[in-house]
Amino acid sequence: MGMIPETYRRIVLANRPLTEPAETDFSLEVVPMPEPGPGQVLVRIIYLSLDPYMRGRMRDAASYAPPVGIGEVMTGGTVGEVVLSNHTEYKVGDIVEGRLGWQEFGIGDGPSMRKIDPILAPISTANGILGMPGMTAYCGFFEIGMPKVGETVVVSAASGAVGQVVGQLARMAGCRVVGIAGGPTKCAYVCDELGFDACIDYKATNDLGAALQDDCAEGIDVYFDNVGGPISDAVTLHLNTWARVILCGAISQYNAAEPGLAPRLPAFFVGRRVTMRGFIVSDFAAHFEPARRIMSRLVEQGRLKYREDIVDGLENAPRAFIGLLRGENFGKLQIRVASETG
Repeated sequence: MGMIPETYRRIVLANRPLTEPAETDFSLEVVPMPEPGPGQVLVRIIYLSLDPYMRGRMRDAASYAPPVGIGEVMTGGTVGEVVLSNHTEYKVGDIVEGRLGWQEFGIGDGPSMRKIDPILAPISTANGILGMPGMTAYCGFFEIGMPKVGETVVVSAASGAVGQVVGQLARMAGCRVVGIAGGPTKCAYVCDELGFDACIDYKATNDLGAALQDDCAEGIDVYFDNVGGPISDAVTLHLNTWARVILCGAISQYNAAEPGLAPRLPAFFVGRRVTMRGFIVSDFAAHFEPARRIMSRLVEQGRLKYREDIVDGLENAPRAFIGLLRGENFGKLQIRVASETG
């Protein structure tokens, strides 16, 4: 890294959209470079993760995490390089993962960051398969899904950052895996590259229930739900007795002014003893390190594949994020804020 510039760019929240965000709801600012204080580091951000949960942070509503304030930097996971350090455990040149947001440089401290070994895997994976999405997939599937050999697992948003990992883990656990994705390209990838047993293109069918009946003739034992809405309504009607539903996300509802409620099926769920549980990845923080070790080995061995969708330039983050909520991305969406070599 050469000289540290005097200014840097960041993207802040300008408005709170009621429905689908627009690029005008974000503002690109140029501000003076901050100085790290005692126990802090200055990080040059290389990759910014874009994730569906960010839509919820744009609402001024009670949730499991506080909203982004108007004029505040948009929240987001990042991978970057330490360029100044006042922390004994971090030196200049270290690669770190943290939540520094939509900006070119950020101030981090020890507890909020972790070092990344760039030799183990590409550093972008710290935002993806070896980061929050990967931990979401691993912990949600095994801790809540409790899969058994021979069971049928359905995964919505199957080609996305979380879904692609869930399906592969389910196959390794000896399950039959059926994905749901939008478009023939994504479905072909899920089956041909990731090894799912089948994938339903929800955009190409007028009867998702019939398609599920064809591909899940013996019913569904585990449903990993990333989308909510009508797709999940259809899946629930095919759940077996003792099925487990893992509520990870509801991207189909995030732009709705008033998100819809789940189908009213109490008698159905009672009769079939269905377990439905929502979770936040941080619920399983104690499992991250052992899970990451397992996942790292699988990635290194080529047994666990992943796809990333990299968009260049911080200024393109708003447009890419809007596309994410529309399902336009293909794989784990990230912004390459700067080159890895400085």
